[in-house]
Amino acid sequence: MRRFDFMTLKLFVSIADEGRLTAAAEREHMALAAVSKRISDLESLVGTSLLYRRPRGVELTPAGHAFLHHARRILEDIERLHAELSEYGEGVRGHVRIHSNTSAIIAFLPQDLSAFSRLYPEIKIDLQERISSEVIAAVRDGLTDVGIFAGHVACDALQLMPYRSDRLVLMTPRDHPLAERQSIYLHEATEHDFIGLQQDTSLQSLLHEQAGRAGKTLRMRIQVRSFDAISRMIHHGMGVGVLPEQTIYRELGDLQLSSIPLSDEWARRELVIGVRQYDALPVIARHLVDHLTAPA
Repeated sequence: MRRFDFMTLKLFVSIADEGRLTAAAEREHMALAAVSKRISDLESLVGTSLLYRRPRGVELTPAGHAFLHHARRILEDIERLHAELSEYGEGVRGHVRIHSNTSAIIAFLPQDLSAFSRLYPEIKIDLQERISSEVIAAVRDGLTDVGIFAGHVACDALQLMPYRSDRLVLMTPRDHPLAERQSIYLHEATEHDFIGLQQDTSLQSLLHEQAGRAGKTLRMRIQVRSFDAISRMIHHGMGVGVLPEQTIYRELGDLQLSSIPLSDEWARRELVIGVRQYDALPVIARHLVDHLTAPA
């Protein structure tokens, strides 16, 4: 048993994930013959078959399932060991990658990341703005350590933690017929032209979905790429729009806008933090997640 090496363990996990030796060889950048030899040697070492060879791939034997369980744990322990030891340098240092949707970047992350940087000045933060679906994909594919996105977006295979909540409001010009309302349901505003974000954003999808459930259709007059552009279009009388309340406070002083809370239950949105596996994160990334999820 002492002859196990980490490359063979990693290779076996890849074979289990892919279900084919060829795909595992491509994933690990190895020749197919070398993969077959390693697996044959491994089975000889443990004294039993770990794979059933099928015409269209391979399946794990009962012994293979047991081996896979322990292989994953060993590799995860090695990752944690590396992460823990990295903390024993000259202070905690390095960089952590974050992908976040626009709502969190505008409303919450500036103050949260500023406070984190004061605590850990040697950690570099790599922050990129993406729509929620892109954030989820980046976390799942290992392109970022931490993702922040809208909680209503479908998300599989990620570990989620609550971050913040925001409320959606209807924005209108101050001289608009709806401007004096104290609150409003989305379906009550659908007779007016809307300014919104591009179709593939989580907010825009949510609005179209909820309008459809009420038997209404949003009359999208203009679709832009930012909350700032929506606010300015509304200011110039091009229509109304729905924005997260925390993202528009800075615009009200410069623009002639009115903010009307939406009465719909779904208008209070949850923002969540998503990671592939918290325990497997580098130490500095765990420090950041702990900081962001700590009580305000």
